[in-house]
Amino acid sequence: MKTAVIVFPGSNCDRDLAVALEQVTGRAPVMVWHNETQLPEGIGFIGLPGGFSYGDYLRSGAMAARSPIIREVVDAANRGVPVLGVCNGFQVLTETGLLPGALMRNAGLNFVSRPVALTVENSQSLFTCGYEAGETIRIPVAHHDGNYQADEATLDRLEGQGRVAFRYAEKVNGSARAIAGVLNDTGNVLGMMPHPERAIEDAHTSTDGRRLFEGLLETVAA
Repeated sequence: MKTAVIVFPGSNCDRDLAVALEQVTGRAPVMVWHNETQLPEGIGFIGLPGGFSYGDYLRSGAMAARSPIIREVVDAANRGVPVLGVCNGFQVLTETGLLPGALMRNAGLNFVSRPVALTVENSQSLFTCGYEAGETIRIPVAHHDGNYQADEATLDRLEGQGRVAFRYAEKVNGSARAIAGVLNDTGNVLGMMPHPERAIEDAHTSTDGRRLFEGLLETVAA
């Protein structure tokens, strides 16, 4: 599968995501600078990495969501291409409108950086098919603005449609209903604050993130 990682000024997890994708797919992803206006042909997966795009000025992800390449990302997502936004990438996805809600300042007003326990809420999506529903996994987080919020009607809709992919199994950042990751209505876009690319090999102390990429590759390649 040919993959792409979008790189913004201030991205700092783009290499982490690239290494994870190469380990799982056997092929290095195309690194696409934010000012590009076209994606390479044949891209089967797009990753929006973590970091501090544009220094998190104005609002986390807000400026990156206006980068030229984002128009192509939105078009690809609307065509069904799988798109994963991790941490700052999740913030960008909400700013583009590909995902509902917003990521606010952590409830404790502190940067949180540690492995956390997550509950897999939906095991039927492209991204979560490598897990069992109800399974507890450990994935690291590293964020200051990871407090997911949406109005009650939106939260009810996400719950009712099975679009909550992951939920925190412990107190982390004050997210509404402990939501750690959400899917779009067609299931090909996932935004999550935890970093699966930092849990793919034994040296990371957890390999639970690897199954996200492996499950996606197996499903898309089938």
